[in-house]
Order: sequence, then C-alpha cells, then structure tokens
Amino acid sequence: MPSTYLTTRFNDRERVKQLGARWDAQARRWFVPEGRDLAPFASWLPPDGARAPDAGPLTSPTSLASTAASPLPADDTGLPAVPGRGVSLSSLLAGVAQAVASAFRAGAWTTAEVLKADVRRGHVYLELAERDAQGVSVAQARGMIWADTANRIVPAFEQATGMVLGAGIKLLLRARPTLHPLYGLSLVIDAIDPDYTLGDLEARKREIRQRLQREGLFELNRQLHPPWDFNQVLVVAPQGAAGLGDFNAEAQRLAQHGLCQFTVVHSRFQGEGAAAEVLAALHQGMDRFRRGPVLPDAVAIIRGGGAVNDMAWLNDYALARGVCELEVPVFTGIGHERDNTVLDEVAHTRFDTPSKVIQGIEQHIVRRAREAQAAYAEVLVLARQQAAGSRQAVEQDAQTLRQRAQRHVQDARELSRQALGTVHAESQRLARSAALASGTLYTAVGHRAMAQVAQARQLAPALLADVSAQARQTLLAARADSVLNLRTTLDHSRLGAAQARTTVDRTLGELKMGAHQQLEEARHQTQALVREVTGQGPEKALERGFAVVRRPGPRGAAITRVAHVALGAPLDIQLQDGRLNVQVLDIQRPTTATVTVTASTSHSASAPTPGPVIDPDGQKDRP
Repeated sequence: MPSTYLTTRFNDRERVKQLGARWDAQARRWFVPEGRDLAPFASWLPPDGARAPDAGPLTSPTSLASTAASPLPADDTGLPAVPGRGVSLSSLLAGVAQAVASAFRAGAWTTAEVLKADVRRGHVYLELAERDAQGVSVAQARGMIWADTANRIVPAFEQATGMVLGAGIKLLLRARPTLHPLYGLSLVIDAIDPDYTLGDLEARKREIRQRLQREGLFELNRQLHPPWDFNQVLVVAPQGAAGLGDFNAEAQRLAQHGLCQFTVVHSRFQGEGAAAEVLAALHQGMDRFRRGPVLPDAVAIIRGGGAVNDMAWLNDYALARGVCELEVPVFTGIGHERDNTVLDEVAHTRFDTPSKVIQGIEQHIVRRAREAQAAYAEVLVLARQQAAGSRQAVEQDAQTLRQRAQRHVQDARELSRQALGTVHAESQRLARSAALASGTLYTAVGHRAMAQVAQARQLAPALLADVSAQARQTLLAARADSVLNLRTTLDHSRLGAAQARTTVDRTLGELKMGAHQQLEEARHQTQALVREVTGQGPEKALERGFAVVRRPGPRGAAITRVAHVALGAPLDIQLQDGRLNVQVLDIQRPTTATVTVTASTSHSASAPTPGPVIDPDGQKDRP
C-alpha cells in the first residue's frame, strides 16, 4: 500500500503526528507511511487517496527491527522482546538507523549555531548546537557536508552573505539525520538558507540598537562636539593587523613632525569574548589618560577587512554601550565600505577603513593649519591696514599740531612784541617818576642826616664817659676771673700730672711684663726651631731633592757661591743615594752661573748625569 498524503490544517499537526504521520519537507505536507492503517486518519484523507509520486515503500521502526533480527514476540511498545540472549547491538542500531532513514528520507529544515567548522579533503564537518536565552546549550549534534555538496552550497552561501562558514554564526540548514552503528548520530546537510543568517545578524543588531535607544544612550557619543584639533589620539586595534600597519604608516609621520601623538592598545576583534577584550582595552587606554593632565581628542577603533561574521563579534551590547558613554568622540574604521556594525552606528564618526580614519585626522589637521595660516595672513593684512591708517592719522594729527603750534607761536610773538612795547613805555614812565621822586628824597635825607649828626655831637661826650666807666669795671672783673681761673688750672694740672704719673708707672709695668712674656715665647720658639733644624739635618734636605756641593775630599768644605769655584776645579756633589765627582767646564756671570761638568758617580746604582745649575748665591736648582 503506497504512502498517502493528508489534507490538514495547521492546528491538526500535533494530532496527526501522534497518530504516526510523517512530514514531507519538500512537499510541505503530512503523509501516512506505507503499511499503516488509514482508519485513524479518515478525517484528513483526500477524496482520491493521493499518494506521493516519488515516495518509495516505507516501513515502521518495528518492522525494521523485526527484519534486522530473528522473529521475536513484540511487547506493547512495538519493540521485540528480549528472551534468552537477545539481539546484537549492531543489529539494534542498524534497525534504528533504518527507522531514522525512513522517517527523514527527504531531510528537514532546522536552525542551529555553528560551534566549530573543519574542512578535510573537501568535506565540511560542523559542530552544531542550540542555545537557550542564557546561552546554555540545550542540544548538540555533528553535521557534515559532503565535498560535492559543499562545492555547490558553501560558495553560494558565502557569496550571498559575505560570511565565511565558521564558528559563531547561526544557520537555517536542511539536514537528514543518519545513524551509524559505530559513529553514532550525525546530520547530513544538503542546503543552507543565507537569508536566515543575514536576518539573524540584522535581528541581533536591531535588538542592540533598540535597547540603546530605549535607554537614551544611542546618540550620546554622536552628540559630542567634534575635536577642534588633534594632539592626542587613543587607538584600539588587533595586534599586528594589516589595517593597523596602514594606519601607523601615516600616524608615525604626523608624530615625527610633532603634530599628533598616538597611543595604541591591542585586543582581539573576533572569537568568543572578543567584544569584552575590546572594551577592557578601551577602558585601560582611557585610564592612562585620566591619570594625566588631559584626555585624548578622540578614540579610534580600527581593524582590517574580513568576513561579515568576523565583524559580527563586535555587535555586542556591552561594547556598544561603552562606546556610547565614552566622554570623547569615537572614530571607527572597521572592515571595508560595505561592512557595518553596531559600533559604526553609535560612534561619533564612521570611516570605511583604518586608512580613511588616519586620512580624516590628517586632513583635519591640515585644514586647521590652513585655517590658522589664512587667519594669520588676514590678521597680518588687517594689522598692516590698521598700521597704515594709524600712520596716516598720526601724520594728519602731527600736521594739525604743527599748524596749531605755528599759529600759537606767531600769536605769542605778536603778544610778546605788544607786551614788550607796553613794558618799555611803562619802564620809561616809572624811571622818570623815580628820578623826580629820588631828588626830593635825597634832599630830605640830607637835611635829616645833618640834624642827626648835630645831635650825635651833643651826645658823644656823655656816651664816651659811660663807655670808659663800663670798660674799667669790665677790666677789673676780668682780672679777678683770670686769677681765679689760673688757680683752678694749676690745681687741675697738678691732679692730671699725678694721674699721668700713675698711668705711666702702670703702663711701664705692663710693658715690662709683656716684654718678658714675648722673650719667653721667642725663647721657646727658638728652641723648637733649633730642635726641628737639628732633627731635619742634611739627610732630610737631600730626601726632598736638594744637593750639597763640596770640595773634594772626605772633609771638603761646602761651596755656597759661584765665585768660590774655578774653571777645571773638581767638585764633590752629595745626593740622597750617593756622590758625584764632577769637573767645572764653564762658568757664566754675572746674572746666572751655569756650571757644565763631567760627572762620575761614587754610587754603584747611579748613571752619569749632567751637572747641576748653581745660581750666584750658591743655591742649586733641581734638574
């Protein structure tokens, strides 16, 4: 009896499934496998009892198990009973494998997350999982795409999504379960829906975006004022990334010219936990600046291009929120122009690539420099214009002042001439008046003088007698005072002489005592010097580099002057370590005396040396 397709509604799916119906994914209909009783499915049977045209004979798991083993009685579950030794494990698993193959002949569409992807000899081996809302795996399975199928569906998937089939992406795939007695259950995949993967990625981004918008964080960083200029920039990038190399090529040139300094912190940008590492690196770099005097002008988050799923690791809520709440503008240069992440949406400025980030910074610096140059030129022009205007105004003011000064000088000269004429006339008038008045006064003074002379002649004898009497009284008083002063002076002189004599006696005693003390001290010093001289002796002088010049012989007298030496005379020179027998060959006078000698030593260790030079006082210079 062939398989029969059912006419069902959506709400009937659980009932027909419980009765034993199977789902045909290609036809998208439920069917009754061949060999099953159709009576329970009477309400869903089509009028003509349609049968799938390509459906082959299907058998139930019970019949498969019965076929794989020897006939055994079955229990209520439909599985064979186990009397005696039972069936082998391989036979049991073979029956289960046939049942699985029969139940999922056409495969079924299922969603799963890729934990691991591996390619061996053209075959693609996947580890698939289903996670709950908390990220805990609730189901896992192995999947495989045979080489001929992989060559067909994998490139189409990667071209449609821009992703590389790898860990971290979700797939809607058509899989046919297979059970191998030795290797267990696995899924053979023959189709992948790229629209589901792209939809899942966009759904994740949409969820993060909506959550940030609900919390009022989405626009925070984009609302910051852009940097007026760039002096310090914090860069977050993967270690050794090609995008960082392109960025540094220009950044180092800016740093070498002292235009902008770049501080780089590194982090992974893909893989499990990459978003947390990026956020930690970002906070670490900002903490360095927070401990310093100023914050960076901007933060650049950059990485080179890659697959879409490589960028998808950055679609993380915590990382996006960290960027939103940062107090400085954030620039992103992640991937290529077609790539877009949540970070690009919440960042202050989005650039397509790392190279465009540094180009944007460089262009901004150049623009500011040109603006400053233009402003300087404008200020210079305005200053020159102002200076020219000021110079013209000053010249006009100076000309006005000169004209006013000339007018004032002319007015002053005219006034001076008028005043001088007035003074001259007034002086002549006053002189004439004074001449007339002086004649009158002279006559009056003459008459008054004659009267006063006559009066004085009358008073002079009486006044002369008074003066003579007063002079005699004064002379007598002065004579008495002189005698008294003389006696007083004599008394003081005698007293002073006695005090002086006492002082002289005391001073003589002190001088005598001081002289005795000085003599005693001199005697002690002389004795000390004598002891020192006696202790030094000639040997000490010889040790300090001096020499003694003597006449030949064991008791030869010392020679102290050149005048005591004759040409050709032999001499004996005593040194620290021996004696030299020399002969005088030349004597120069009178300022210096140079004695040239030939020497032979009496000390066995000494070699012949030139003779000493002796000054006129007989003092020997050191050789």
